Amino acid sequence: MASFALAYAWAFAFMSDDKNETRDRVRALVRQVLATVPTEGESGQSAGPAAVEHVVVNSLRDKLGKEFDRDESSKSLLTEDDLRGLESGSRLRVAANVKFTALAQDIVNDRSIELLYKESRQNKTKVRSVALGSDHGGFKIKEQLKAFLTDFGLNVRDFGTNSEDPVDYPDFVHAVAKSVSGKQVDIGIVIDGAGIGSAMTANKVPNVRAAACYSTTLAKNSREHNGANVLTLGAGQNSFEEIKQIVETFISTDISEERHKKRVGKIESIDRSYRS
Repeated sequence: MASFALAYAWAFAFMSDDKNETRDRVRALVRQVLATVPTEGESGQSAGPAAVEHVVVNSLRDKLGKEFDRDESSKSLLTEDDLRGLESGSRLRVAANVKFTALAQDIVNDRSIELLYKESRQNKTKVRSVALGSDHGGFKIKEQLKAFLTDFGLNVRDFGTNSEDPVDYPDFVHAVAKSVSGKQVDIGIVIDGAGIGSAMTANKVPNVRAAACYSTTLAKNSREHNGANVLTLGAGQNSFEEIKQIVETFISTDISEERHKKRVGKIESIDRSYRS
């Protein structure tokens, strides 16, 4: 309607011989047309698809996107008190070796509670003990990794450093590498700025095969193909989330195929030939 009125105004204007009179009449007509156009929300009509809102009921909002309704995976024995408040059909995360009291088991059955068993991290690892070390640049990540590795049930030996005060990385790498070489631990993990210097240092120690890894692919390959027993990381090369994935891959992979073991044997033979 508005576009029709505007077109009419322009047509009327061109029929007039007086230009000033034409402009005045056009302006007046335009004002009249605009005055009749409803503003947004006045017509009561929908503004179109953009105005459509999908409302989530408050009672459902918190459940959307959650894998479970309650997490009791830190407990090995669950009682009726641990299940209090769970509704029928609720999803309960529990430890892999969880046990229930008789009454708790009845509640699980009666309410059809779905049990989601947490996979034990200990079952994924191929090692039992880790020597951990860093220079000042890797200190913060080393401290974070200690808790992460302990969560896998591993015995962690921390060889320092113990602050962000400047130190020389070879001293701490040497301590970790000696621990691996002497079979005091299964593997070693060292963090410096780039991971390269630590790998060079560690590989000077007999029976150590250190690999600098910046991805899970390299971590898997270094263990599966090369039998790496020391992982070196660069604090400035990866985020902590990426480092956790790299470390988890390293401790969860092992050399198994004979063809790879044969090649690692040749690496060791070459090393011995230069030490005799």
